Amino acid sequence: MQTSAGVAIRQHLIDPEVCIRCNTCEATCPVAAITHDSRNYVVDAGKCNLCMACIPPCPTGSIDNWRTMVRERAYSVEAQLGWDALPPELSAQELAEQGVVASEAPAADPSLAPVLFSDAPASSAEFSATQYGASVPPWSAAHPYTNLYGPKAAEKSVTATVAGNVRVTKIGHDYDTHHIVLDFGAMPFPVLEGQSIGIIAPGTDAGGRPHHARQYSIASPRNGERPGYNNLALTVKRVLEDHQGKPVRGVCSNYVCDLKRGDQVQVVGPFGSSFLIPNHPRSRLVMICTGTGSAPMRAMTEWRRRLRQSGKFEGGKLMLFFGARTKEELPYFGPLQSLPKDFIDIHFAFSRTPGQPKRYVQDLMRSRAADLAPLLTDPNAYFYVCGLKSMEEGVLLAMRDVAQQAGLSWDAVASAMKRQARLHLETY
Repeated sequence: MQTSAGVAIRQHLIDPEVCIRCNTCEATCPVAAITHDSRNYVVDAGKCNLCMACIPPCPTGSIDNWRTMVRERAYSVEAQLGWDALPPELSAQELAEQGVVASEAPAADPSLAPVLFSDAPASSAEFSATQYGASVPPWSAAHPYTNLYGPKAAEKSVTATVAGNVRVTKIGHDYDTHHIVLDFGAMPFPVLEGQSIGIIAPGTDAGGRPHHARQYSIASPRNGERPGYNNLALTVKRVLEDHQGKPVRGVCSNYVCDLKRGDQVQVVGPFGSSFLIPNHPRSRLVMICTGTGSAPMRAMTEWRRRLRQSGKFEGGKLMLFFGARTKEELPYFGPLQSLPKDFIDIHFAFSRTPGQPKRYVQDLMRSRAADLAPLLTDPNAYFYVCGLKSMEEGVLLAMRDVAQQAGLSWDAVASAMKRQARLHLETY
């Protein structure tokens, strides 16, 4: 498709108005085409090979944007980092002025567009979790509502009132996690376990622009932190370092952790349509998490606990592998101890306990191989992984080891679990 100006392409872009900076796209991209600064997530046209791996996991749809461009004039990373909104699609006349006629423009389906650069790297031969996690919900999951409030929704945001703010870890110099309860009053805000919301911190950034929303997983079940009330809970840790481990003072996390009862908060969402739990009887849950990755696991556990109390649902047993550096840094440690043993099988892994060997969730999984192996092939058993991106590979390799130790083909097991939407990954 040569023109006087070069090659016409469909350039992949991220909508900065809708993006909630959850890092899912960057963590998912197998060719490192996505990067970010303190404000925007952007796609490098020189690296993107249109593999589409980042599209299904995005909770907002902000990742699914495309513009017909001449390759030589593709938007640079530097230009995208300065955007507050996506540029408009070039008109046929503008494209014609660059040497592209309508018949030469790429197909509307971006997956049919040409690769941006012939030397774009192929998918990494190294470990990539994108081949394992399901991008659709379990077949029996409830229908989720998404994007009811946000920059491009009919309602830009909804105001919630803080009904509670309780610290759920002991005070430490580099950890401080809070349980926040938000009440929506008369405004409809339906959520499911495994979904998330965005909170907009007040004020402006260093450039004088309003802050974008930041994502937080919901830590309460679908009928509210307090059953029958239009509320939900979050598990929020003050952000003290960025994704590269560099010191940073998280604007939104500090704002949320400092909220007082009665304060009002601007919320967008809800987001997420795949990290959902099954609703059919006897379905089992295996939950693997670290730190604030416990938020959706708390929501799932509490919903199943309420169903059990009602006596109207025959649920399968739950397993939880929960990791933290120390017991003091582990949210909800006390309440977890009081859950019935015949309801949930809990295992804690602490990697920084003085005088004790380092233990991670994958170590505990291997120690329970005899119990986990049958669940890998059980069509009623669903696995959920949530926490820092660094845990993902270790957990999946542990699952592989469990399968192989039981004489199973990991490739066959993993393929079946993804096809049946039984393995869900949400790391950041």
